[in-house]
Amino acid sequence: MAKYCGADCRICRREGQKLFLKGDRCTTKKCAIEKRPKPPGQHGMGRKKVNEYGLQLREKQKTKRAYGLLEKQFRAYYDKAARAKGITGETMLRLIEMRLDNVVYRMGIGSSRAQSRQIVNHGHITVNGKDVNIPSYQVKVGDIIAIKENKKENALCKELKGAKIVMPKWLQFDTEKFVGSILQLPQRSDIDLTINERLIVELYSK
Repeated sequence: MAKYCGADCRICRREGQKLFLKGDRCTTKKCAIEKRPKPPGQHGMGRKKVNEYGLQLREKQKTKRAYGLLEKQFRAYYDKAARAKGITGETMLRLIEMRLDNVVYRMGIGSSRAQSRQIVNHGHITVNGKDVNIPSYQVKVGDIIAIKENKKENALCKELKGAKIVMPKWLQFDTEKFVGSILQLPQRSDIDLTINERLIVELYSK
């Protein structure tokens, strides 16, 4: 499977904002956006004014990279949202937010989406008591997300135990029992990334 192997901080600098790809590092002075707030490359400061298509493309690239998705995956979410009832852009973001790796990140189990994807891949998570190691697995309202019993003694859980985690209101997670649940569907206001989904819809609908 294709995988980006470059520096995560270059992505944030290219998009001009923090995408929190490095977890806790992004909240410190070591963050690349804090140290070098210009696009990477020799001509980073000399880029020309972006046209309408460029704005749409950058918005799509930023959103795709923030969630760690490939183009084929991202387009599939758009196509599914376009066929569903409701506002296409919001439905697309809701589908992406309901991915298991993103839910693990939102619950605070992983410090970044990349780490959360690895946690799921390595078989640390169960959904409704069943092992699930597919990061793109779509959770539903009422699903119970938990860390496997035989993984509760590892370093990750010891660090997580008893922690106070700020998470969206559509989720809950007990850091003592390592069990959480999906309370409701995420709303647009629950997505803290600065995303203009209208531009993405305009790009794909051409």
